[in-house]
Amino acid sequence: MNLVPAKAPVTGRVVSNDCCLKGKSASFVRHLVVDVSGTPLVGNFLVGQSFGVIPPGVDEKGKPHKVRLFSIACPSSGEDGQPHILSTTPKRVIDEFHAQRPVDDPQNHSLFLGVCSNYLCDRRPGDELQITGPAGKRFLLPANPADHDYLFLATGTGIAPYRGMLMELLEGSGEPCPSQMHLVMGSPYRTDLLYDDLFCRLQAEHDNFHYHTAISREPRPGSSRGIYTHQLIDEQIDGFGPLLQSPRTLIYICGLLGMQIDLYRVLARHGLGDGFLRIGEELRETNSCDWTAEQIKRHIRATPRCMVEVY
Repeated sequence: MNLVPAKAPVTGRVVSNDCCLKGKSASFVRHLVVDVSGTPLVGNFLVGQSFGVIPPGVDEKGKPHKVRLFSIACPSSGEDGQPHILSTTPKRVIDEFHAQRPVDDPQNHSLFLGVCSNYLCDRRPGDELQITGPAGKRFLLPANPADHDYLFLATGTGIAPYRGMLMELLEGSGEPCPSQMHLVMGSPYRTDLLYDDLFCRLQAEHDNFHYHTAISREPRPGSSRGIYTHQLIDEQIDGFGPLLQSPRTLIYICGLLGMQIDLYRVLARHGLGDGFLRIGEELRETNSCDWTAEQIKRHIRATPRCMVEVY
Protein backbone atom coordinates (compact mmCIF):
# COMPACT_ATOMS: atom_id res chain seq x y z
CA MET A 1 0.00 0.00 0.00
CA ASN A 2 0.96 3.64 -0.63
CA LEU A 3 4.14 2.83 -2.52
CA VAL A 4 3.70 6.20 -4.22
CA PRO A 5 2.61 8.93 -1.76
CA ALA A 6 0.75 12.09 -2.68
CA LYS A 7 3.83 14.16 -1.84
CA ALA A 8 5.83 12.38 -4.53
CA PRO A 9 3.49 11.27 -7.35
CA VAL A 10 4.74 9.40 -10.38
CA THR A 11 3.88 9.94 -14.04
CA GLY A 12 1.52 7.64 -15.89
CA ARG A 13 0.55 7.91 -19.54
CA VAL A 14 -2.88 7.35 -21.01
CA VAL A 15 -3.05 4.36 -23.36
CA SER A 16 -6.74 4.56 -24.28
CA ASN A 17 -9.95 6.23 -23.13
CA ASP A 18 -13.16 4.63 -24.41
CA CYS A 19 -16.87 4.76 -23.59
CA CYS A 20 -18.00 1.69 -21.65
CA LEU A 21 -21.77 2.27 -21.58
CA LYS A 22 -24.20 -0.13 -23.24
CA GLY A 23 -25.84 2.59 -25.33
CA LYS A 24 -26.88 6.25 -25.39
CA SER A 25 -27.18 7.61 -21.87
CA ALA A 26 -27.47 10.84 -19.92
CA SER A 27 -24.28 9.74 -18.15
CA PHE A 28 -20.75 9.80 -19.51
CA VAL A 29 -18.61 6.91 -18.28
CA ARG A 30 -15.30 5.80 -19.75
CA HIS A 31 -12.80 2.97 -19.45
CA LEU A 32 -9.43 4.65 -18.93
CA VAL A 33 -6.23 2.64 -19.43
CA VAL A 34 -2.94 3.99 -18.04
CA ASP A 35 0.70 2.92 -18.51
CA VAL A 36 2.72 3.17 -15.27
CA SER A 37 6.00 1.81 -16.67
CA GLY A 38 9.10 2.73 -14.71
CA THR A 39 7.19 3.38 -11.48
CA PRO A 40 6.88 1.36 -8.23
CA LEU A 41 3.29 0.53 -9.24
CA VAL A 42 4.38 -1.97 -11.89
CA GLY A 43 3.17 -5.38 -10.73
CA ASN A 44 2.37 -3.97 -7.29
CA PHE A 45 -1.37 -3.37 -7.29
CA LEU A 46 -4.29 -5.68 -6.55
CA VAL A 47 -7.78 -5.72 -7.98
CA GLY A 48 -10.04 -4.19 -5.35
CA GLN A 49 -7.53 -1.46 -4.54
CA SER A 50 -7.55 2.12 -5.81
CA PHE A 51 -4.97 4.43 -7.28
CA GLY A 52 -4.85 8.19 -6.87
CA VAL A 53 -4.85 10.96 -9.45
CA ILE A 54 -3.82 14.55 -8.72
CA PRO A 55 -5.53 16.89 -11.19
CA PRO A 56 -3.59 19.98 -12.27
CA GLY A 57 -4.36 23.46 -11.03
CA VAL A 58 -5.56 24.83 -7.70
CA ASP A 59 -8.80 24.83 -5.72
CA GLU A 60 -10.95 27.83 -4.69
CA LYS A 61 -8.48 28.55 -1.89
CA GLY A 62 -5.53 28.69 -4.23
CA LYS A 63 -4.06 25.40 -3.00
CA PRO A 64 -3.05 22.50 -5.27
CA HIS A 65 -5.84 19.99 -5.81
CA LYS A 66 -5.84 17.01 -3.48
CA VAL A 67 -5.56 13.43 -4.68
CA ARG A 68 -8.73 11.67 -5.85
CA LEU A 69 -9.02 7.87 -5.64
CA PHE A 70 -10.30 5.66 -8.46
CA SER A 71 -11.00 1.93 -8.28
CA ILE A 72 -8.71 -0.35 -10.25
CA ALA A 73 -10.80 -2.05 -12.94
CA CYS A 74 -8.32 -4.63 -14.19
CA PRO A 75 -7.01 -7.91 -12.73
CA SER A 76 -3.97 -7.86 -10.43
CA SER A 77 -1.92 -9.06 -13.40
CA GLY A 78 -2.72 -5.80 -15.19
CA GLU A 79 -4.84 -4.85 -18.19
CA ASP A 80 -4.53 -7.63 -20.78
CA GLY A 81 -2.04 -9.37 -18.47
CA GLN A 82 0.46 -6.51 -18.64
CA PRO A 83 1.66 -5.63 -15.11
CA HIS A 84 2.62 -2.08 -16.12
CA ILE A 85 -0.91 -1.25 -17.37
CA LEU A 86 -3.85 -0.47 -15.09
CA SER A 87 -7.36 0.78 -15.74
CA THR A 88 -10.27 2.51 -14.06
CA THR A 89 -13.84 3.68 -14.75
CA PRO A 90 -14.30 7.47 -14.41
CA LYS A 91 -17.71 9.08 -14.70
CA ARG A 92 -18.19 12.74 -15.47
CA VAL A 93 -19.72 14.68 -12.57
CA ILE A 94 -22.05 17.38 -13.95
CA ASP A 95 -24.47 18.93 -11.48
CA GLU A 96 -25.96 22.16 -10.17
CA PHE A 97 -24.43 23.83 -7.14
CA HIS A 98 -26.40 23.21 -3.92
CA ALA A 99 -25.82 25.19 -0.73
CA GLN A 100 -24.34 22.91 1.94
CA ARG A 101 -22.89 25.37 4.45
CA PRO A 102 -24.37 28.46 6.12
CA VAL A 103 -21.96 30.66 4.16
CA ASP A 104 -23.10 29.24 0.79
CA ASP A 105 -25.47 31.29 -1.38
CA PRO A 106 -28.82 29.42 -1.51
CA GLN A 107 -29.66 31.22 -4.77
CA ASN A 108 -26.56 29.93 -6.52
CA HIS A 109 -27.62 27.22 -8.96
CA SER A 110 -24.66 27.46 -11.28
CA LEU A 111 -23.30 24.41 -13.06
CA PHE A 112 -20.76 22.36 -11.13
CA LEU A 113 -18.22 20.13 -12.87
CA GLY A 114 -16.29 17.45 -11.01
CA VAL A 115 -12.64 18.48 -11.01
CA CYS A 116 -10.91 15.13 -11.51
CA SER A 117 -13.63 13.04 -13.16
CA ASN A 118 -13.96 15.45 -16.08
CA TYR A 119 -10.20 15.85 -16.27
CA LEU A 120 -9.78 12.09 -16.69
CA CYS A 121 -12.63 11.77 -19.18
CA ASP A 122 -10.98 14.47 -21.32
CA ARG A 123 -7.59 12.74 -21.51
CA ARG A 124 -6.21 11.46 -24.81
CA PRO A 125 -3.69 8.70 -25.52
CA GLY A 126 -0.22 9.93 -24.62
CA ASP A 127 -1.42 12.46 -22.02
CA GLU A 128 0.41 12.35 -18.69
CA LEU A 129 -1.22 11.88 -15.28
CA GLN A 130 0.17 12.41 -11.79
CA ILE A 131 -0.53 9.13 -9.98
CA THR A 132 -0.28 7.81 -6.41
CA GLY A 133 -1.12 4.58 -4.62
CA PRO A 134 -2.11 1.87 -4.40
CA ALA A 135 -4.66 2.28 -1.59
CA GLY A 136 -6.98 -0.16 0.15
CA LYS A 137 -6.57 -3.44 2.02
CA ARG A 138 -10.16 -4.50 2.80
CA PHE A 139 -11.99 -4.78 -0.52
CA LEU A 140 -9.84 -7.61 -1.89
CA LEU A 141 -10.33 -11.16 -3.08
CA PRO A 142 -9.38 -13.86 -0.54
CA ALA A 143 -5.98 -15.54 -0.67
CA ASN A 144 -7.63 -18.82 -1.75
CA PRO A 145 -10.54 -17.83 -4.01
CA ALA A 146 -11.79 -21.39 -4.54
CA ASP A 147 -12.56 -21.68 -0.81
CA HIS A 148 -15.47 -19.24 -1.19
CA ASP A 149 -18.58 -18.40 -3.19
CA TYR A 150 -19.41 -14.81 -4.07
CA LEU A 151 -22.23 -12.30 -4.24
CA PHE A 152 -21.09 -9.07 -5.91
CA LEU A 153 -23.46 -6.07 -5.80
CA ALA A 154 -22.87 -2.82 -7.67
CA THR A 155 -24.48 0.40 -8.76
CA GLY A 156 -22.97 2.69 -11.39
CA THR A 157 -19.18 2.88 -11.43
CA GLY A 158 -19.17 0.60 -8.40
CA ILE A 159 -18.91 -2.11 -11.06
CA ALA A 160 -15.25 -1.20 -11.69
CA PRO A 161 -13.56 -3.60 -9.22
CA TYR A 162 -15.83 -6.47 -10.27
CA ARG A 163 -14.64 -6.22 -13.86
CA GLY A 164 -11.13 -7.00 -12.69
CA MET A 165 -12.17 -9.53 -10.04
CA LEU A 166 -14.30 -11.61 -12.39
CA MET A 167 -11.68 -11.53 -15.13
CA GLU A 168 -9.13 -12.68 -12.55
CA LEU A 169 -11.36 -15.44 -11.17
CA LEU A 170 -12.59 -16.74 -14.52
CA GLU A 171 -9.90 -15.82 -17.04
CA GLY A 172 -6.72 -15.60 -14.98
CA SER A 173 -3.72 -17.87 -15.35
CA GLY A 174 -4.50 -21.52 -14.67
CA GLU A 175 -7.92 -23.11 -14.39
CA PRO A 176 -10.99 -20.88 -13.85
CA CYS A 177 -12.15 -20.64 -10.25
CA PRO A 178 -14.96 -23.23 -9.81
CA SER A 179 -16.83 -21.25 -7.12
CA GLN A 180 -20.36 -19.95 -7.55
CA MET A 181 -20.38 -16.23 -8.44
CA HIS A 182 -23.38 -13.92 -8.71
CA LEU A 183 -23.11 -10.33 -9.93
CA VAL A 184 -26.07 -7.98 -9.38
CA MET A 185 -25.68 -4.73 -11.31
CA GLY A 186 -28.05 -1.83 -10.68
CA SER A 187 -28.56 1.07 -13.06
CA PRO A 188 -31.37 3.53 -13.91
CA TYR A 189 -31.69 2.40 -17.54
CA ARG A 190 -30.36 -0.49 -19.61
CA THR A 191 -28.25 1.94 -21.59
CA ASP A 192 -26.44 2.81 -18.33
CA LEU A 193 -25.10 -0.73 -17.86
CA LEU A 194 -21.31 -0.77 -17.78
CA TYR A 195 -19.18 -3.54 -19.30
CA ASP A 196 -22.41 -5.36 -20.15
CA ASP A 197 -20.92 -7.21 -23.14
CA LEU A 198 -18.13 -8.60 -20.97
CA PHE A 199 -20.46 -9.92 -18.27
CA CYS A 200 -22.86 -11.43 -20.80
CA ARG A 201 -19.93 -13.22 -22.44
CA LEU A 202 -18.58 -14.50 -19.11
CA GLN A 203 -22.03 -15.82 -18.20
CA ALA A 204 -22.31 -17.64 -21.53
CA GLU A 205 -18.86 -19.19 -21.12
CA HIS A 206 -18.96 -20.14 -17.41
CA ASP A 207 -21.81 -22.11 -15.83
CA ASN A 208 -20.79 -20.97 -12.33
CA PHE A 209 -21.14 -17.24 -13.11
CA HIS A 210 -24.57 -15.61 -12.98
CA TYR A 211 -25.21 -12.04 -14.15
CA HIS A 212 -28.32 -10.20 -12.87
CA THR A 213 -29.38 -6.67 -13.80
CA ALA A 214 -31.67 -4.46 -11.70
CA ILE A 215 -33.02 -1.60 -13.82
CA SER A 216 -34.75 0.95 -11.60
CA ARG A 217 -36.37 3.43 -14.03
CA GLU A 218 -37.67 1.11 -16.74
CA PRO A 219 -40.89 -0.86 -16.20
CA ARG A 220 -40.45 -4.61 -16.12
CA PRO A 221 -42.70 -7.00 -18.06
CA GLY A 222 -45.97 -7.20 -16.20
CA SER A 223 -45.17 -4.25 -13.96
CA SER A 224 -45.25 -0.47 -14.23
CA ARG A 225 -42.11 -0.15 -12.09
CA GLY A 226 -38.47 -1.01 -12.26
CA ILE A 227 -36.43 -2.76 -9.58
CA TYR A 228 -33.45 -1.94 -7.35
CA THR A 229 -30.64 -4.32 -6.38
CA HIS A 230 -31.99 -5.04 -2.88
CA GLN A 231 -35.49 -5.63 -4.29
CA LEU A 232 -34.11 -8.15 -6.75
CA ILE A 233 -32.44 -10.05 -3.88
CA ASP A 234 -35.69 -9.85 -1.90
CA GLU A 235 -37.89 -11.07 -4.77
CA GLN A 236 -35.52 -13.91 -5.66
CA ILE A 237 -34.66 -14.91 -2.09
CA ASP A 238 -35.52 -18.56 -2.86
CA GLY A 239 -32.63 -18.54 -5.31
CA PHE A 240 -30.21 -16.37 -3.33
CA GLY A 241 -31.10 -17.87 0.06
CA PRO A 242 -28.93 -21.01 -0.20
CA LEU A 243 -25.99 -18.89 -1.33
CA LEU A 244 -26.42 -16.49 1.60
CA GLN A 245 -26.88 -19.33 4.09
CA SER A 246 -23.62 -20.98 3.08
CA PRO A 247 -20.60 -20.29 5.33
CA ARG A 248 -18.49 -20.21 2.13
CA THR A 249 -20.15 -17.07 0.79
CA LEU A 250 -18.61 -13.60 0.76
CA ILE A 251 -20.56 -10.45 -0.08
CA TYR A 252 -19.00 -7.45 -1.84
CA ILE A 253 -20.97 -4.17 -1.98
CA CYS A 254 -19.70 -1.28 -4.12
CA GLY A 255 -21.63 1.82 -5.16
CA LEU A 256 -24.21 4.11 -3.61
CA LEU A 257 -24.69 4.11 0.17
CA GLY A 258 -28.42 3.45 -0.22
CA MET A 259 -27.73 0.02 -1.71
CA GLN A 260 -25.82 -1.05 1.40
CA ILE A 261 -28.52 0.21 3.76
CA ASP A 262 -31.38 -1.47 1.88
CA LEU A 263 -29.48 -4.74 1.54
CA TYR A 264 -28.83 -4.84 5.29
CA ARG A 265 -32.58 -4.55 5.89
CA VAL A 266 -33.29 -7.40 3.46
CA LEU A 267 -30.66 -9.69 5.00
CA ALA A 268 -31.99 -9.08 8.51
CA ARG A 269 -35.64 -9.53 7.50
CA HIS A 270 -34.89 -12.96 6.04
CA GLY A 271 -32.70 -14.01 8.97
CA LEU A 272 -29.58 -14.08 6.78
CA GLY A 273 -27.55 -11.32 8.42
CA ASP A 274 -25.68 -13.32 11.07
CA GLY A 275 -22.70 -14.21 8.89
CA PHE A 276 -22.37 -10.76 7.36
CA LEU A 277 -23.54 -8.18 9.93
CA ARG A 278 -22.80 -7.30 13.53
CA ILE A 279 -26.03 -5.76 14.80
CA GLY A 280 -25.79 -3.56 17.89
CA GLU A 281 -28.00 -4.16 20.92
CA GLU A 282 -30.02 -1.06 20.10
CA LEU A 283 -31.43 -2.75 16.97
CA ARG A 284 -31.44 -6.47 17.78
CA GLU A 285 -35.00 -6.57 19.10
CA THR A 286 -36.46 -4.14 16.57
CA ASN A 287 -38.07 -4.74 13.19
CA SER A 288 -35.48 -4.29 10.43
CA CYS A 289 -38.14 -2.61 8.26
CA ASP A 290 -38.16 0.25 10.77
CA TRP A 291 -34.40 0.78 10.82
CA THR A 292 -33.42 4.27 9.70
CA ALA A 293 -30.36 4.97 7.62
CA GLU A 294 -28.76 6.76 10.56
CA GLN A 295 -29.39 3.81 12.89
CA ILE A 296 -27.86 1.41 10.40
CA LYS A 297 -24.76 3.58 10.00
CA ARG A 298 -24.36 3.86 13.78
CA HIS A 299 -25.25 0.39 15.04
CA ILE A 300 -24.43 -2.13 12.29
CA ARG A 301 -20.96 -3.21 11.22
CA ALA A 302 -19.94 -5.58 8.47
CA THR A 303 -18.21 -8.83 9.42
CA PRO A 304 -15.04 -10.04 7.64
CA ARG A 305 -17.35 -11.87 5.20
CA CYS A 306 -18.90 -8.61 3.97
CA MET A 307 -16.72 -6.13 2.05
CA VAL A 308 -18.16 -2.62 1.60
CA GLU A 309 -17.05 0.36 -0.52
CA VAL A 310 -19.86 2.93 -0.75
CA TYR A 311 -20.19 6.69 -1.25
